[in-house]
Amino acid sequence: MATQDIALMAHLMRRAGFGATYDELQARAAKGYEATVEELLHPENMPDIQMDLLERCFIDWKEINNIETNQTYWTYRMVNTQRPLEEKIALFWHGILVVGNTKCEHGRQVKNQLDRFRHEGLGSFKNILMGLASDPAMLYYLDNQMSHKGAINENWGRELLELFAMGVGMDDKPNYSEDDVKVAARAFTGWTIGNSIPRYPYGRYLNNFYYNPNDHDNEQKTFLGETGNWNGEDIIEIACKQPSAARFVARHLYNFFVADEPQVPAWQKTPPRDMALIKQMEKAYFDNDYEVRSMLRVLFNSQSFKDARFARVKSPAEVVASTLKLVGGWDTPKPGLQLISNEIRYMGQDLLNPPTVEGWHTGSEWIDSGTLVERINFCADQLGDTSKPGVQAIIKRVAATRGLTPETLVSACLEALGHYELPKETRDHLTTHVRKGGALNPASADFNTRVSQVLQLIVSTQEYQFA
Repeated sequence: MATQDIALMAHLMRRAGFGATYDELQARAAKGYEATVEELLHPENMPDIQMDLLERCFIDWKEINNIETNQTYWTYRMVNTQRPLEEKIALFWHGILVVGNTKCEHGRQVKNQLDRFRHEGLGSFKNILMGLASDPAMLYYLDNQMSHKGAINENWGRELLELFAMGVGMDDKPNYSEDDVKVAARAFTGWTIGNSIPRYPYGRYLNNFYYNPNDHDNEQKTFLGETGNWNGEDIIEIACKQPSAARFVARHLYNFFVADEPQVPAWQKTPPRDMALIKQMEKAYFDNDYEVRSMLRVLFNSQSFKDARFARVKSPAEVVASTLKLVGGWDTPKPGLQLISNEIRYMGQDLLNPPTVEGWHTGSEWIDSGTLVERINFCADQLGDTSKPGVQAIIKRVAATRGLTPETLVSACLEALGHYELPKETRDHLTTHVRKGGALNPASADFNTRVSQVLQLIVSTQEYQFA
């Protein structure tokens, strides 16, 4: 099997999932690239996580009412799922269609939204927005239960247009007006939260969506140039058929799966870095009833994607999940996972609790002096533990290298980590470090430690921070 095929598969699995072991990369490469893309795009064909055993081992996973339990549960899913793109698309939408636990204070209600992203996140953008508009967590987070006929609250209407559906502008022009914001808010009056059942004696119940027709503004409205007695569904329908909606989704997909773009507020005056690919995804959006899956099929099979290796800074969730997947040892329930999942928070991504409705700023803004230290220490600690099954597998693979030399040992370690690439100067430093340790003998007592040290040095480089 060609080395470049495995390297390309490693790139795909870093972006469409959370990385993969070398054995998995070989198996997927044998299937072929396009076949693997199709398998990833249809996660419903693969088995889901089995919750019965997990709930016996972690009793609080049955309810998942607090944020820490939810974060631990999600970390486990990211590491162990056989549906990697399902978890990745949930992470994608979680950073855009934002709800924060700080205000909601109900982890299970936010988890319900994440479950919706898992099940519907590859489907129609219109359906995704419809689910969001009727989600109790979002209604509460953006105060739509406080928006009434004759006394509107603009929060939901504004964020729907600005951050969730269209963006402020494109091609140096605005996508909507202040009047459109007000009309959107009027159209969503009556969309509220039903009274919840008292939590005692059986515990906390989920809230439900409730439409109150008596509180809905039934007057004529003009939204984005179209006039009618619009309700919320109509606003979403009109928004989704705008060219700006296709551009909005396409740029977000490019930023998350291909290469770092400027931050969203700059998009009105900053064109995409790859307009040709964006246009292809926009076409797929309109040709397939706004389906995200069709846009991703174009993206993953494009040469632009295949050539964009290591063009994105990993998010903290990607750093932790991909490293845990690589080193192994977390494929069964056991204590300590919550402490591991906390590392994502320490690196600057408090899952289920974005800093603002804008979500997290990505790219280079993930990195500062504090978070970089957290990243390096975490990865080096994990790869430095030679008792972990994934580290043992890497050492065994390196030991089997023909004609083992300092140069080939470094190359074998880079391949085993997912075909990472380092500048010549950095590789030379690693080779010199290995050479200083003397002759390489896989049967020697210190061989495991020497390989592990090289792995630690590699994951401490700036190159390992990129996916």
